Amino acid sequence: MNNIPERINLANLPTKIEKSRYLSKMKENLNVFVKRDDYTGIEVSGNKIRKLEFSVKQALDEGCNALITCGATQSNHARATAAVAAKLGLKSYLILRGKKEDMIDGNYLLDKMLGANIIFVNEEEYKNRQEIMEELVVKLKGDNIKAYIIPEGASNGIGTFGYYGALEEILKQEKELGIIFDTIVCAVGSGGTYAGLFLANKVFKANKKIYGVNVSKNAQHFINQVENLLKDANKYISADIEYSKDEINIMDGYVGKGYGISTDKELSFIRDIACNDGIIFDPVYTGKAVYGMVNEIKKNTFNESKNILFIHTGGLFGLMPKREQFIF
Repeated sequence: MNNIPERINLANLPTKIEKSRYLSKMKENLNVFVKRDDYTGIEVSGNKIRKLEFSVKQALDEGCNALITCGATQSNHARATAAVAAKLGLKSYLILRGKKEDMIDGNYLLDKMLGANIIFVNEEEYKNRQEIMEELVVKLKGDNIKAYIIPEGASNGIGTFGYYGALEEILKQEKELGIIFDTIVCAVGSGGTYAGLFLANKVFKANKKIYGVNVSKNAQHFINQVENLLKDANKYISADIEYSKDEINIMDGYVGKGYGISTDKELSFIRDIACNDGIIFDPVYTGKAVYGMVNEIKKNTFNESKNILFIHTGGLFGLMPKREQFIF
């Protein structure tokens, strides 16, 4: 088996898998399970920490004492990066798309609590985020700070191994539970989670259908993104995997009003699951993704599936800024 890059242990793993009574009622003879990656920690909660275990290990190996990353004001990834930096005694610098006067709530509040250095940019400036981060590296060097850049969502070749490892974890849990998950579904916001699952599925010959629900842009954008991530990840392990673009299953049509923008129907759906299952999904990623999955179940997209595993990638803190939109 291919040797993957080394990681630093930061997340609470393995995360549990539980059956959703509510979602399993959506169709006869279909079982829906949830992998609780929202349990990877509190400050670092969600899928980002799995990726950061690899990125930060590389940063430490390179002798870096600061982490730079980027995201929206309510970025789960930015918050997780700030938490990891604080835990390891590193400095953190966050390039956030938004306004300083935005409500200090949710992830942004935690960024501040964790001592992150925050630089706000507007939508247009954010398009040049890589250049902004690279310029910051040069600037910090003058202050004897060696910074390591982590891309949006920690979605790059090294970060892909976070969910490569997650699939390996799932395969072990299948044996423990006596259940085979024929289908795995996750939210797609930057592509790294999907790419890691897809890569491991090929390497381990697990023969699972991997589906993603994009929460921004469109399916074609993420098909191309996943393909680029697979090429980047392959530099580390040289896995001779064969696949076609047709196998990258991104289910489009559930972005709604846009990234991070929720409709009343979406929020009502999230609340229904919480009330009936005791599982809370977030409005930006998992809420849209599970909403999309349920609609696809109704459209018979998963007719050949018996056991679906939905990856709960966290995001609870993203609920807080939406509190006034919920109708109780």
